[in-house]
Order: sequence, then C-alpha cells, then structure tokens
Amino acid sequence: MVHSGHGLLGGALYLMCDDLQAYVSELKKNGVSCTEVETQGWGIRTTIRLPSGSELGLYRPTHETALNLK
Repeated sequence: MVHSGHGLLGGALYLMCDDLQAYVSELKKNGVSCTEVETQGWGIRTTIRLPSGSELGLYRPTHETALNLK
C-alpha cells in the first residue's frame, strides 16, 4: 500500500477525532504518550504506541467526510 508517497508494509488504522489536540491532552493526563502531531495533506495526525509495539493512529481530517451526508 502506498500513501502520500511512502510505502507501507502491512496496514495502518487511524481513528478519526473532531478535536485532535484536546484528545491528545486528555490521553496525556491519563499517562498515554503520543508521537508529535504532524500535518499531512489529508489531516493532522499522531500515533499511540501499543504494548505490542504496533501503533494506533489518531487524526482530524482536513478533507470532506461522509459523516454529515443525509
């Protein structure tokens, strides 16, 4: 799979947030560390390192989403 010009081995899972900065702050209050927030062409993102060594992505989209479709 290729995304934003970078090759990925395996898959990537990102959970979408309305307010990424607030969510990261809340996670830090609970002892969860995140990578530095980065801006991409599709949104702002960070990741959480899981005990298994895998990463779980969080992002706030800067693109249109299907959430408000009727």
